[in-house]
Amino acid sequence: MKGPEGEVIPPRVIDKPPTAELREDQKDEDSLPPYADLDVMLEMLIDKDASVADVVALGYDRETVKKIERLIYLSEYKRFQSAPGTRLTERAFWLDRRYPIVNRWRDETGN
Repeated sequence: MKGPEGEVIPPRVIDKPPTAELREDQKDEDSLPPYADLDVMLEMLIDKDASVADVVALGYDRETVKKIERLIYLSEYKRFQSAPGTRLTERAFWLDRRYPIVNRWRDETGN
């Protein structure tokens, strides 16, 4: 697979901070922790089935971890609506991971 010669994607596109582009000058890190921290939190909460307390024990702020856990909970219904896709981690959302979306179950370990 050979691409065209020369610059294909301008560096300004690659270097631009991630954004949902819903507001002028909005960046994802305005409302979310830095991606390096967010990646760890998501891996722990989703892939490793860790509790909020487990993630806080790694040194993360409790309120931030609770916020991320809440965002996962609020968007869970989207995963049930999506079409099957490629498995990118050890756990697929549909078959290997079931986050209860009824009865307002939440991980309150460590309160």
